[in-house]
Amino acid sequence: MSVLTDLIYGGSNAVAGLTEGAVNDAIAKYGADKKLAFPDTAYFFPTIYAATGVKVKTLGDLPACVGVLKSLITNKEDLGDALNAGLATAVGAEIIEGLKYVEGGDPYAQDSGIGFVPDPIIRSLGVPLVTGDIPGVAVVLGKAENPADVVAVVKDYQNKGIMTFLVGDLIEQAIDGGVKVGLDFRVVPLGHDVTSVIHAVTVAIRAALIFGNATPGDLAGLLAYTKERVPAFVNTFGPLDAVTVSAGAGAIALGFPVVVDVDLGENQVPGALESVTDHGQTVAKSLELRKIKIKMKEIPVPVAFASAFEGEIIRKNDMHAEFSSHKNPTCELVLSRGKDEITDHKVEVNGPDIDGSTAPVEMPIAILVEVFGEKMQPDFEPVIERKIHHWFNYMEGVMHTGQRNLLRIRIDKAAFEKGLRLKDLGEVIYYMVMDEFDNVVDKCQVTIYTEKDKVEEILSTIAMPTYGKRDERLESLNDETVDTFYTCILCQSFAPAHCCVVTPERTGLCGAVSWLDAKATKELTPTGPCQPIPKEGCLDELKGIYTEVNKIVEESTHGSVSNVTLYSILEDPMTSCGCFECICGIMPEANGVVIVNREHKGMTPTGMTFGELASMTGGGVQTPGFMGHGRSFISSKKFIRAEGGISRIVWMPKELKDAVADKLNKTAKELYGIDNFSDMICDETISEDSEGVLEFLTEKGHPALSSDPIM
Repeated sequence: MSVLTDLIYGGSNAVAGLTEGAVNDAIAKYGADKKLAFPDTAYFFPTIYAATGVKVKTLGDLPACVGVLKSLITNKEDLGDALNAGLATAVGAEIIEGLKYVEGGDPYAQDSGIGFVPDPIIRSLGVPLVTGDIPGVAVVLGKAENPADVVAVVKDYQNKGIMTFLVGDLIEQAIDGGVKVGLDFRVVPLGHDVTSVIHAVTVAIRAALIFGNATPGDLAGLLAYTKERVPAFVNTFGPLDAVTVSAGAGAIALGFPVVVDVDLGENQVPGALESVTDHGQTVAKSLELRKIKIKMKEIPVPVAFASAFEGEIIRKNDMHAEFSSHKNPTCELVLSRGKDEITDHKVEVNGPDIDGSTAPVEMPIAILVEVFGEKMQPDFEPVIERKIHHWFNYMEGVMHTGQRNLLRIRIDKAAFEKGLRLKDLGEVIYYMVMDEFDNVVDKCQVTIYTEKDKVEEILSTIAMPTYGKRDERLESLNDETVDTFYTCILCQSFAPAHCCVVTPERTGLCGAVSWLDAKATKELTPTGPCQPIPKEGCLDELKGIYTEVNKIVEESTHGSVSNVTLYSILEDPMTSCGCFECICGIMPEANGVVIVNREHKGMTPTGMTFGELASMTGGGVQTPGFMGHGRSFISSKKFIRAEGGISRIVWMPKELKDAVADKLNKTAKELYGIDNFSDMICDETISEDSEGVLEFLTEKGHPALSSDPIM
């Protein structure tokens, strides 16, 4: 093992020397008091913070960190000590990369990589990670001798939905080989310097801090979390130098196996460091080592189908065909039928296809999905309907936005040239309905209409009346009119102490699981993440305290959480996993609450950004005064009802305020008789500081100012 340990120590000692020199040079140039931070994170230098608890805020904080780094390098022959030296390399890489941000701005502006990955992006990955849409995370670095090898490997990961980070010259090799890169495609180039691999490492480390409530300074707890709960691994291409080997040792210490394409002979460590010289086996070996099982969707369409394409944006110049409600009638509708009313796997296009005229083709469309099942319920129709959005976006070269009669579908030129036609969209719907809803659907028939008169007929006589009936049904659904709530523990793979309680008026914190979704999930997977909670044992109706809720949450969190108050931010608020859409925090001087959504990058009147507010909760802890929630909960009559409800909302980012204004105003009118309540809520275009917010609230006569003290 001496050759391996010698390489590790050689790399870690080299990085230690470079790091110490870079820190000394920076302090000499800028001074020890110079502020230093990675952009848009609440976790300082995440590796250092998670491992030691030290909050790096200035250059003067770094020499002590260099001391810690050097102490990890014992130069002893023991492999465990050598892996610790690998962690030292990670610390050094983080410091070297952090110094790139000392002058602010974007040090990666001229690089094809993005550098540091902000907190909001990591939070946005939470749901697809726990649902398996992102089944694993690959870090691919180096330079391939044959560029086609790395192209094949990265495309394979992409088609399997694996989140892939690229480091080194293979970034250009992948791009030149036709790999679509960017966050939207889940293939993310980080940078060319080997030290930029730390930006993938800090994604895993912040997952432990954000979702797992890892305690800063608890290195053993951190390493246990990343090994057991973050499904990451590393592939290297090309010759191995000492620094790369040392960086790989750091990955192994975190629990991430490393697969190299050079023959290490007896220096391999089974299960942790293995050689695969046949690139056709690289992906299979990597997934095997991390115990990642991929459930491939074998759908007979001429384009790739994977969750990695869900964020693909199709620009107008790249568009072959578009179906947009702004220009033509459109609708999507799922309806239950009798057993003999439909033919299973009947997929038809009624009207012209997209190859009848020169691009861009603009057409009306009505997609009618008819299903039968002995266990099918009308409440499941909109659940299946909403999935069409995801399924279409899984197709490479297809973009879908909106739902119901307000939607837009784009098909790009490349997909058209590969042979994609409208019937393929129907095939995708059929196969996915029968795959994901096979517990309740026995037969499925899909008809796509493109004749304008027929589309308008379906829209007016079938679709709109159905939407109307559903809306009436949904409006009648509230927490009082049902006898069952549901748990959702999807996120426990990352946040083992967290449990959402989903009610008709409160979606899961991620915004992706409604009460109807939870009900359908229980039918689809009887022993799955959504289990019923009988609405029994009411101890306090105003606050939303139920003995059965407490009992089942305690069971679901294995004793971690014993009491949950559904409608309070101060008394036993619901736990948060970390992937919540919004976070609410008390602003005492305004006698109200501030709400900020994950997408907002600016400051809030609390003096904290979204990330800093969000760092106050997550990982399954209850933090009185802070509460994660979905967007739709903002306009609910149950929103912090125990503290006075929506009348306590004093500030929101303008984008969020505008998005929820209609429903929020309706609720305010019903509860308080206030017209246009959203106009009384401050936003960042008016003020971001508490004095400005108070001045605005006073001018508007905001009800929070005259309410009882919130605390």
